[in-house]
Amino acid sequence: MSLQNRANPFGQLIATHARGLFTGNRGVIHDPDTKTLLRRRWTTKAWIICQCSFRGRHREVMGRNGPSGGAGWTELFFLDEVTALAAGHRPCFHCRREPATRFMNCAREASRSPQMKAPEADAILHAQRYAVTGKPVELSASQVAKLPDGAMIAIGEAAFALRSGVLHEWGFAGYGAARTLESLPTVVQLLTPRLSISALEAGYAAVWHDSLAS
Repeated sequence: MSLQNRANPFGQLIATHARGLFTGNRGVIHDPDTKTLLRRRWTTKAWIICQCSFRGRHREVMGRNGPSGGAGWTELFFLDEVTALAAGHRPCFHCRREPATRFMNCAREASRSPQMKAPEADAILHAQRYAVTGKPVELSASQVAKLPDGAMIAIGEAAFALRSGVLHEWGFAGYGAARTLESLPTVVQLLTPRLSISALEAGYAAVWHDSLAS
């Protein structure tokens, strides 16, 4: 049985057999006895993106992984880092220190906040997450053309990732049909939080799924 722990670009958590390249968490949001989600969808503003494998450590997914036998953090999974950024997460400083440092340096540069720390970035991201606000930013087609590679938008219930001037439809198993910018409706919704957009604009290179890796 699939667990309800696969995140889509909207930040929603879905049960599916498809796997992804990264894991991560938003704190403890599951019942370890039933391996089901609680009503809350986060217990911290630090939503992070982690390696699926790190120093040979093993966890029982949505089990009792806390140091005292409690739930521990709830393992979520993402198709790729582009998806995780769209969902409002950022790289983890524990298992992905180099990417996390690059992300923060890019975010600092773009926001002209040289002293910004991870908790400050988390607070900014939290106020921009679609899964938190339920209010995506509306963009015109001309504004979409100015977004960096790795940005994700929504057209209705479908999500698309921008790469080299082309939009690629997102799915749990990978990216599908391409769509040109010229074919966009008048208004679309930006999913990736503005702070992460700024980091991408400043040079942060997110990891793509193999279906768009080349």
